[in-house]
Amino acid sequence: MNYFKPKGTYDVLPDASGKWQVVEEIIREVARVYHAHEIRTPMFEVSELYHRAAGETSDVVSKETYDFIDRGDRSMTLRPEGTAGAVRSFVENKLYTKTGSQKLFYVGPMFRYEKQQKGRYRQHVQFGVEAFGSNSPMQDVEIISMACLVLEKLGLDNNVKVKLNSLGGDGSRALYREALVNHFAGFKDELCSDCQVRFDKNPLRILDCKRDAGSVAMETAPAMIDYLTEEDAAYFDAVKIGLDAAGIAYEYDRNLVRGFDYYTHTIFEVQADIPGFGAQTTLCGGGRYDKLVEELGGPATPAIGFGMGLERVLLALEATGSELDIDRNVDVFFLPMGEDAGMMVAKLMRDLRASGVICEADYSSRKLKARYKLVDDALARYSVVVGEDEVASGEFGLKDAKTGETTVVKVDEIVKFIEGCE
Repeated sequence: MNYFKPKGTYDVLPDASGKWQVVEEIIREVARVYHAHEIRTPMFEVSELYHRAAGETSDVVSKETYDFIDRGDRSMTLRPEGTAGAVRSFVENKLYTKTGSQKLFYVGPMFRYEKQQKGRYRQHVQFGVEAFGSNSPMQDVEIISMACLVLEKLGLDNNVKVKLNSLGGDGSRALYREALVNHFAGFKDELCSDCQVRFDKNPLRILDCKRDAGSVAMETAPAMIDYLTEEDAAYFDAVKIGLDAAGIAYEYDRNLVRGFDYYTHTIFEVQADIPGFGAQTTLCGGGRYDKLVEELGGPATPAIGFGMGLERVLLALEATGSELDIDRNVDVFFLPMGEDAGMMVAKLMRDLRASGVICEADYSSRKLKARYKLVDDALARYSVVVGEDEVASGEFGLKDAKTGETTVVKVDEIVKFIEGCE
């Protein structure tokens, strides 16, 4: 019987895994210079955590979560996003007792039961950052700049744009909710069935609807920015001034809402601006969530974060024709001839690898010409044939693929020789 990967998933094969490693290395380097520390949370949590954090009317909770009952009759959910788990850990482990703001990051799989599209999978990898403890607009600027720097380091800085909006605080949202109810009341029968439910429970979610996007009801809906209190408007202005000062270009987007109920004040997306990239252009999205820590049992703690889908980032790189600098070539490829030679090579490669030299060997008994094909496929810098003479003398001839020249090197000097050629 043949088995196949589940729908909405994919395999990262060896010829592609190097690209993933480069992206993840850049992420970790950017996290380091921003003084963000890695956090690793479980891939499943109690269902209530996600339902409460994201909101029952969000598409993620109402349609897309992978929920299951475990053997203890507990309702569990595979994590659909990283913020809720990070906040849960922040509260449970009392990280709020540390002074000053804290920045946490994570890289890992998320799970959503949604229609499979290019760059949109039921299991996808997300890079996320959560910053706790600061209510300054400049914290918002820093987090947006961190997302932009990752994309810049990947070579996408000329192919992305930042979209920006504000959802305000409680006072602004109450005013806006009333305005939305008054507006959509005249279109209620024209809305999709989901939005008719949202009308009563959370009218703000209507603006995030994909089915009704472009309708007259949506096009004429009031803008959140017109209902911001004076204090919230000043906060949003400070964010924009900070982005200008940091040299980060952005566009105000009145229709930007994001998909979770926990957002307050600043929300943003970084979108690919690449001809032919497709409809799914969002590479990164996030915003401020000043109420969520308290709602999940912690003390009142301001926070902001973002999530970046790595599959879409890789697709964006592919669309621009960018090539990631992947160095996985073999330094030395050994071709032992016989059992004694094989044992010597195994010991020698152990020492070389401990010194950081990339080695490979072919222990087969095939003809030498066929074995040299493996050397070429590995793009090996040096190849070494080891036979009875080499075992007896303790010297090897290293053939340089670049020059074609062969250099005789003693066994105990081979590490020094390789390092001197780097």
